[in-house]
Amino acid sequence: MLDIIIRQANLPDGQGPVDIAIQGDKIAEIAPVIDAEAREEIDATGRLVCPPFTDPHFHMDATLSLGLPRMNVSGTLLEGIALWGELKPLLTPEAVIERALRYCDLAVSQGLLAIRSHVDVSTAPLVGVEALLEVRKQVAPYIDLQLVAFPQDGLYRAEKAEENLIRSLDMGVDVVGGIPHFERTMADGARSVTRLAEIAADRGLMLDLHCDESDDPMSRHVETLAYETTRLGLGGRVTASHVTAMHSYDNYYASKLIPLIAESGMNVVPNPLINITLQGRSDTYPRRRGLTRVPELRAAGVNVAFGQDCTMDPWYSLGSADMLEVAHMGVHAVPMTSREAMDWAFTSVTQNGAKALGLPDPTIRKGGPASMVVLQAKDPIEAVRMKATRLAVLKHGKVLSRTAPRLAALSLPGRPDTLDPASYAPVSADKPE
Repeated sequence: MLDIIIRQANLPDGQGPVDIAIQGDKIAEIAPVIDAEAREEIDATGRLVCPPFTDPHFHMDATLSLGLPRMNVSGTLLEGIALWGELKPLLTPEAVIERALRYCDLAVSQGLLAIRSHVDVSTAPLVGVEALLEVRKQVAPYIDLQLVAFPQDGLYRAEKAEENLIRSLDMGVDVVGGIPHFERTMADGARSVTRLAEIAADRGLMLDLHCDESDDPMSRHVETLAYETTRLGLGGRVTASHVTAMHSYDNYYASKLIPLIAESGMNVVPNPLINITLQGRSDTYPRRRGLTRVPELRAAGVNVAFGQDCTMDPWYSLGSADMLEVAHMGVHAVPMTSREAMDWAFTSVTQNGAKALGLPDPTIRKGGPASMVVLQAKDPIEAVRMKATRLAVLKHGKVLSRTAPRLAALSLPGRPDTLDPASYAPVSADKPE
């Protein structure tokens, strides 16, 4: 007897309806009809079953701290930085653990089962590192949590930041981080990129830098990062996060830079929710959108994956661990509203994020991992449009979360009694219902 059969699901690649058989932690079979019994059946008729969502850029040491020690009244980056400076001395491992675990609960309910979190290591004691190493251990059965040693105040700008970074790596942090544009000079920023890349290469670790998170068209550290990635042969182990300055580069420079990024094999992680709110703040009109050159990077073959960045912390008072909300904002902010691009936005928060984290391919396939999400939507574009309800979330063949379908009860004369928002999906002329 099989463990689970998911009946009559649609798959992101357009296959469907199909049955999905699960045995243990693997997908045993995918077929139009599976004539077998299982201990549990999940009816997914007309619903999309997709890989779990992945967030390749987050700050879990600060999440859910909104209001501590006070609110970010202005909603600006500068006040957020000041607030984090006030909050850091007050952090305790117990409080960070509790907030992080609460966030992980929310993430599971949203089908978000892989997260890369940057952890501030600028100053000792390393409270965030200590706390999130414990969280990583506790959530390991259901969330793949990677930690980045992040010298948030600058590797060279903050006293003993490099010493703290090395110590955090020795404690078991997974990834080398940095923030070159926050160093005191452009030269120090470039020097930090080289140093951090060499640390990652020497230790056989991944590298993920906050890179050129600025409106300054002269902030060009991603060029140095591409060079060091190629020089050291780091390839897909490297991620350039944010790279918002690229939206302000002149077109000639961008046409030179993007092929170098592609040649290096690095990943790029924009963060639409945060980039669209924090960048362009000093502009009057016309005002820059603040998001990097996603279509051009894609066209060059770069793996681009959208990240969440923040949820209810000193820098961003919104957020909900919803990677479909992230994809939805990306579609609007880039903008990219072709059918192909909207479908890609869904992939950016599933397979592309997993690739950036160096995780196994999560595609729904025979023999693949039995980790998936059942969505109240018929296809990826509809899922992005509605930020679809997660009806069931599975990891390693176990159901972790269930949510009732979103249905409205209507009291309108002559109209239906109930309304399913997923029923508004367009009917394709080449694939009629």
